[in-house]
Amino acid sequence: MGDSSNVLINTNLPLTLFRRGKVRDVYDLGDKLLIVSTDRISAFDVVLPCGIPDKGRVLNQLSAFWFQKTAHILPNHLIKVVDSEAVLQEVFASRGPIKTGLIGRSMIVAKAERIPVECVVRGYLSGSAWAEYKETGRVGQLRLPAGLEESQELSEPIFTPTTKSDTEHDRPLTRQDVKDLGIEKIFEELEQKSLRVYSFARDYARQRGIIIADTKFEFGFINGKLALIDELLTPDSSRFWDASQYEVGHSQPSFDKQPVRDWLVNSGWDKKPPAPMLPPEIIESTSEKYREVYERLTGRVFER
Repeated sequence: MGDSSNVLINTNLPLTLFRRGKVRDVYDLGDKLLIVSTDRISAFDVVLPCGIPDKGRVLNQLSAFWFQKTAHILPNHLIKVVDSEAVLQEVFASRGPIKTGLIGRSMIVAKAERIPVECVVRGYLSGSAWAEYKETGRVGQLRLPAGLEESQELSEPIFTPTTKSDTEHDRPLTRQDVKDLGIEKIFEELEQKSLRVYSFARDYARQRGIIIADTKFEFGFINGKLALIDELLTPDSSRFWDASQYEVGHSQPSFDKQPVRDWLVNSGWDKKPPAPMLPPEIIESTSEKYREVYERLTGRVFER
């Protein structure tokens, strides 16, 4: 059993808070940002009262790994991972006591002009895409061949972008949305870069026994250039499967928070705040999933 006392759920730093999301706290450093990945976990758009040990450190370090791996495809916002007290000193100089708990779970990034679109790429038919396909034969704006099965690999990855809003559920992006957002000129580049990054990561992960069934990217402009931002190819933004257990025709065990969702559904919770406390065994098994996929993808031992 992991030590739940090591969970970091909230950060209160002597810095200007730029934004607080479901999982990440972002602080303003002037011309840069400090992103802190907490151990908070959300399900059905509700943040749970408990955290998942090591989750934030996995998200932060795995994102950094992929940012470095994909930098040849396009730029990203990563400047430096906070991996030592020396880096912390840069952040907190004259701002108060150094917060050593941030080591390994935070990064310094460039500010970007965010494009409010979730750039979703799917290589396999699963989750909400499978449900939509069964009902309509389509996924987003795309019609797929008849007769596909759940979890089946698609002949080519597909780009199914959605809206990204703080006030409503994401929905498939329409041509009118593209026009309203003023991204007609870069929409094709968003698709091409999304497919390139996914294809590169899919091939890399497959060599390590991991299937990336689908993922989502966020983009922004840094000094006028398109760049990847936010997180990249983590268990929170991607559906990772164990290739050795993969079978077409049903849902697959995944390296993410699916055990949390399953337990919440079976608990009878109405999906409205407040969410119930998770049992210790669900917390630990979820934490272990995050650590395992990090080690398998990076080839590194995760330091507890």
